[in-house]
Amino acid sequence: MEVYWVEQTEADLPAGDEWLSQSEAARLGTLRFTKRRKDWRLGRWTAKMALARYFKLPADPQILANFEIRAASSGAPEVFFQNKPAEAAVSLSHRAGLAVCAVAPSNGVLGCDLEIIEPRSDAFLTDYFTTEEKSLVAGTCVEDRSRLLALLWSAKESALKALHTGLRLDTRSVMVGLSDALRDEKEDASQHEVDPTSLIRSSGGLNVWHPLQVRCQEGQIFNGWWQHTQNLIRTLAAFPAPEPPILLEAVA
Repeated sequence: MEVYWVEQTEADLPAGDEWLSQSEAARLGTLRFTKRRKDWRLGRWTAKMALARYFKLPADPQILANFEIRAASSGAPEVFFQNKPAEAAVSLSHRAGLAVCAVAPSNGVLGCDLEIIEPRSDAFLTDYFTTEEKSLVAGTCVEDRSRLLALLWSAKESALKALHTGLRLDTRSVMVGLSDALRDEKEDASQHEVDPTSLIRSSGGLNVWHPLQVRCQEGQIFNGWWQHTQNLIRTLAAFPAPEPPILLEAVA
């Protein structure tokens, strides 16, 4: 399955709200706190930019206003265009003035997440991770610990979004695997084994993705991808198994 993505910052946001639908404008008016308003606008803007590029439409405010992201009964985002379901599935995430939106065909399920690399407590590791994940972290050097924890947590969030449950489901019910995903990606089984944790030590750029896999207690398996740039981790989990995400450029 092909998956596309777009990333936007608060600096990309227009001053006006002409690109919002009437119901979205009404929803924005109910948000009291400045940060919540900024985050909401940035998420909607990023989603609409992703959808316009996915469908090869110009980013004209009138066209963007015809796209609407609505919450399904599960809370998962659903895409509508001119009040009709659109042939696309999306997932959104935002952190610290940055937002990302992943887009795929509507017959697929996906989740994406954006996570800041920052110190995490021992209690965080104890409360939210499986035994196998704890062992992986325990075997990682101190300087890689924060990056690995951010990666594992982000992959869990992506998988839980793909399940349409979010954090309502126990995070220990999904287990992130990195070594198996790398091994499955190999074309030649005789290739030298790659330590997955070593890949998080350097930023590879926005077009360099590494594989991951998330196994759920109920039997589902999501394949996906992750990348690391500066202090950010981006992850994607989807079914069917996705190709490496493709960055969508603006329509000329």
